[in-house]
Amino acid sequence: MRADQIIIAPILSEKSNFAREGETKKYTFRVHMDASKFQIMDAVKELFKVTPVKCNTMIVKGKPKYSRGRGGYALGNTGDWKKAIVTLAKGEQIQAIEGV
Repeated sequence: MRADQIIIAPILSEKSNFAREGETKKYTFRVHMDASKFQIMDAVKELFKVTPVKCNTMIVKGKPKYSRGRGGYALGNTGDWKKAIVTLAKGEQIQAIEGV
């Protein structure tokens, strides 16, 4: 897999912004479900030219969603996805995400 296929998008939420602004720079990404921690760290290194120190991953379960049609309400789910929290070396930051 290529690096741009592994990292899908950065997660820019209030919780991830607090983690990014701390003393240890932690960046949160939505990643491919089949990617390992080492592949994610290599992709961050290749795409953003920084040195990742640690990577934590988790699978986020999909939420239940309802839709309404002719037959009444139909229950469905959004898909599961994988989240990665990457810690960078001290003094480094990703410029592309810092400006957002």
